[in-house]
Amino acid sequence: MKKEKILIFDTTLRDGEQAPGASLTSEQKLEIAFQLEKLGVDIIEAGFSIASPDDFKGVDLIARNIKSSVICALARCLSKDIKAAADSLKRAARPRIHVFLATSKIHLQYKFRKPQEEIIKLGIEGVTYARKLCRDVEFSPEDATRTDRDFLFKVVEEAIRAGARTINIPDTVGYSYPHEIFSLISDIRNNVPNINKAVLAIHCHNDLGMAVANSLTAILAGVRQAHCTVNGIGERAGNASLEEIVMAIKTRKDTFKEVYTDIHTKEIYRTSRLVSNLTGFLVPPNKAIVGKNAFSHESGIHQDAVIKKRTTYEIMDPKDVGIGVSQLVLGKHSGRHALSDRLRQLGFRFDQQKVDEIFRKFKELADKKKEVFDDDLIALAAEETKTKKKMYELTQVQVTTGTNIVPDAYVKIKVKGKINQARSTGDGPVDACYKAVDKITKIKPKLLTYKLDAITRGKDAQGTVRVELNVKKHTYTGKGTSTDILEASVKAYLDALNKIKS
Repeated sequence: MKKEKILIFDTTLRDGEQAPGASLTSEQKLEIAFQLEKLGVDIIEAGFSIASPDDFKGVDLIARNIKSSVICALARCLSKDIKAAADSLKRAARPRIHVFLATSKIHLQYKFRKPQEEIIKLGIEGVTYARKLCRDVEFSPEDATRTDRDFLFKVVEEAIRAGARTINIPDTVGYSYPHEIFSLISDIRNNVPNINKAVLAIHCHNDLGMAVANSLTAILAGVRQAHCTVNGIGERAGNASLEEIVMAIKTRKDTFKEVYTDIHTKEIYRTSRLVSNLTGFLVPPNKAIVGKNAFSHESGIHQDAVIKKRTTYEIMDPKDVGIGVSQLVLGKHSGRHALSDRLRQLGFRFDQQKVDEIFRKFKELADKKKEVFDDDLIALAAEETKTKKKMYELTQVQVTTGTNIVPDAYVKIKVKGKINQARSTGDGPVDACYKAVDKITKIKPKLLTYKLDAITRGKDAQGTVRVELNVKKHTYTGKGTSTDILEASVKAYLDALNKIKS
């Protein structure tokens, strides 16, 4: 029996980035795209080109640099959207335009206020125009799982007739469940006369916690392309998790005996960590496949059994997802070549100038820590993929604080090449630092959130501070890393402020 390939459509850089707080720069998107290509992803949805100039730039940058994977851009069924998508994909080796149009009753009534006939007409026009600009067109009837089935069949049929090569069925609000998904996919296959002329795809959200289960069920029903994101990030509760779909197919060959993927699973863990560090979204320890506890055993009974036979309590080999390799520990005696090689292994691609800058920071960190771990290196590398032009750059922070002492902060910041300094007291050391920064920048943002996390283990671990600031009704996020939590706090604050000016 010949197996059929399941195409992996990764939308981390589009739907994943739409998760609140997950904003990425074009350079960071490219870093992730390189790693997705290395992972073996078939289609990379690089962005929503019309959304902003930086979204357009991100798609264009990825299109120019990625050669193996299909590069896809999203567009509404509007000529301006489709034209922007096509323009951003001009230099792609394998471009695809993904057009979408809402079809459910609730969307037609409250979003479009248009009759079904007009929606079909808009869908045909959108696909037809996209096909003129790009040979590979994918069409999604948004909110398909809440759409009247007879109407859905008609929309899909007309989209294929207009030239769509792929038909994606989105569970846009995560409303469906496996039995219903199986029924829907089966009905589409049985009631759309030209369905054999297109690849059928599924796009599931996780609002009810069933995105992966729904995606796998759709595959069993005949779908041959799965939309997913690394670590399951995405709007609201997220999207179907790439690593969970892929490893379920690989692990349960008895059930998924008719299908396979071309994902290089040993790159899964590296990809997960890269996305986590660049988006600032931590991977929960109990996350399937890539969580730090996924292959950990604390119970004595479990430990004893695993020592005797690993498969007693592990259904997957951790080496298959890239966790089984010993962590390379770097220290102050390590050289530039070792650092550069490890950065490549972790999925980063830098020119020599950036490697030299990371090496300088690495040496400073190694003097403070006994051991420098992979997550420390990823944090240093992530700093280098942030916005290049910085209005504000920290040069020194000094704080006096203690029991019954009002915290006093002294801060020096480079502003457009000129050193500025200020001193301030505050309710706490961090508050004092931020008030001193405000004196220099003349910006007084409202601090919405402040979060501190240790990157690695040990008393000398680096800390990462993440902040959200509100300035004139706009929210900006920032991240800073250091072994000194006050320095990390000021770095995060300035990182957010730099985004106002960038």
